[in-house]
Amino acid sequence: MQSSSNLAFKEPLPYVSKEPDASSRIAYTDEENATWEILYNRQLKMIQSRACDEFLQGLDTLQMNAKAIPQLPDINEKLLKLTGWQVERVPALIGFERFFELLANRKFPAATFIRRPEDLDYIKEPDIFHELFGHCPLLTNQAYADFSQRYGQLGLAANSQDRAMLARLYWFTIEFGLLNTPQGMKIYGGGILSSTEETCYSLESPKPKRHPLVVIDAFRTHYRIDELQKNYFYIEQLADLQQFAKLDLQAIIQQARRLGMKPSDYAPKEDAAC
Repeated sequence: MQSSSNLAFKEPLPYVSKEPDASSRIAYTDEENATWEILYNRQLKMIQSRACDEFLQGLDTLQMNAKAIPQLPDINEKLLKLTGWQVERVPALIGFERFFELLANRKFPAATFIRRPEDLDYIKEPDIFHELFGHCPLLTNQAYADFSQRYGQLGLAANSQDRAMLARLYWFTIEFGLLNTPQGMKIYGGGILSSTEETCYSLESPKPKRHPLVVIDAFRTHYRIDELQKNYFYIEQLADLQQFAKLDLQAIIQQARRLGMKPSDYAPKEDAAC
C-alpha cells in the first residue's frame, strides 16, 4: 500500500482524446457534460460585452449551447457550408508538421477530451472547450478561415526555425489577438475567449502592453504559455488577417532574425519561454 505522502504527490493522469463510435459521435459522461456546462455558462457571461461581433455571430450560427459537449459531425456540417472547414479529432498534442498540414487542408485540430473539474480554471493542453468554444465560432468568418488555411500552407513550406517564428504570429493573432473596433477594443483570440481570467485581463488590466500588429514585431516578441500575457497585438478588422497572409512572410522572418528578439518582459523561468 502506498503511503499518504506518496499519494499526495501522485502525478495526474495524462489527458487522452476520446474515441468516437461508428457514427463519429463520442459518448461523453455526465460529469464531462457538466464540466462543459459550467465552462460554457461562465464564459458566455464573460464575453458578451468583450468578444468581437463576428465571434458572437459565429457562436449563434454553430448553435452551441450549455446542454452538452458539441459533437464534431454537427459542427462540421455547418462549417462546411459556410467556409469549407472541418474540425478533425486529434490526440492531446500534435507536432508542427501535422498541425500545419491540417490547417492547409482546412481542417482544425481538436482533442476530444475536456478538462477535469480540478483543472477548471487552467489547463496546459488544449481541450475540447478551448478548441470548439474558443476557435470554431470564428471559423464561420471567411477572413479568419482563409488566414488559417494560408498560415498552414506557409508552415508546411517552412523549416523548423521559421516555424518557430510563425508560431509567434499565430499566438498573437489566432490565439491571443485583439480587435480595435469603433465600440472599443474587443477579443478575437481563442486563447483569451476560452479563459475567464484572461478575458478581463486582456482588455481591462493596466499591466499588459497593447500594440498595433506589425508582423515583424510579433516575430520578435516573447510570449509564455503558462502566464497571463505581457503583450497583445490588435488589428482593426478581421479582413486585415488576409492582408498579412499575402505578405512575403519568409522575407520578414529573415529580417526579424537579423534584428534579433526584443528584450523579454518575463522573468527568467525554465522550460516555458518561447
